[in-house]
Amino acid sequence: MFLNSLKTAALLAGLSSILLVMGHWIGGNSGVAFAFIFSLLLNFLTYFFSDKLVLAMYGAKPLDQARFQYIYDMVGDLCENANMPMPKLWYLSTNMTNAFATGRNPQHASVAVTQGILDILTEDELRGVLAHEISHIKNRDILIGTIAATIATAIGYLANMLQWAVFLGYGGRSRDDRNNGLAALVVAIVMPFAAMLIQLAVSRSREYQADESGAHYCHDPLALASALEKLHGAGKHQHAQPSSPAQAASASLFIVYPFSAKGMLSLFSTHPPMEKRIERLRKMAGRR
Repeated sequence: MFLNSLKTAALLAGLSSILLVMGHWIGGNSGVAFAFIFSLLLNFLTYFFSDKLVLAMYGAKPLDQARFQYIYDMVGDLCENANMPMPKLWYLSTNMTNAFATGRNPQHASVAVTQGILDILTEDELRGVLAHEISHIKNRDILIGTIAATIATAIGYLANMLQWAVFLGYGGRSRDDRNNGLAALVVAIVMPFAAMLIQLAVSRSREYQADESGAHYCHDPLALASALEKLHGAGKHQHAQPSSPAQAASASLFIVYPFSAKGMLSLFSTHPPMEKRIERLRKMAGRR
């Protein structure tokens, strides 16, 4: 867990470094300040209202306590192990086999499960999945993801500004000026791509950490590994596609990547390879 936290800190530092490089190429502090403040405002609103938007987007309804009392009992027990308050529980009437957590902190958190995941998992496996989601809340992954998105958004705005500056004559007419303009254009194209890769790496490292701490809270790494194996297998046959850019942007919230990703697209998944997640959990069980 310590190495993952260190890796997340290093990745966020890498994103910040890219932001500074972009500011250098713009040539002043005013553009950096404007883009950064705007992205902070955007992500401030996202941080406080994203849970309501996501739950509404997927048509989530409060989980019926009379029908699913055993899930309330599971989550209550896991929250006691994690020393955190009980989140709100939600239900999605879809065959998609998945679950997710949302909310800005442990005091304002929600966990949602689909009918599909309830259909295929045993109670022990479901307990492992819920422990993974509780870990995301406990580890404040949504806050970390928002910080990463804030910096990446600022980099995107600066890249656009730099591209417009080049098109409007940033390079000048001399050979040196033309070379500077070309270099600035390369920076404007490459840096946002590098920022996206780092942002994905942050998301992936948080998934590993949620697996590890989730296995600790439920005291059963093999149950979580078995659940991931089932969810991965079921997802291959569902061929789900996002119906909107907002659904694509929310993919990182789910315990397994909810949409089909083949070939090169799989390189840009918000989740680490499933085989590695399962292998790590099985090794964790072997050390107990």
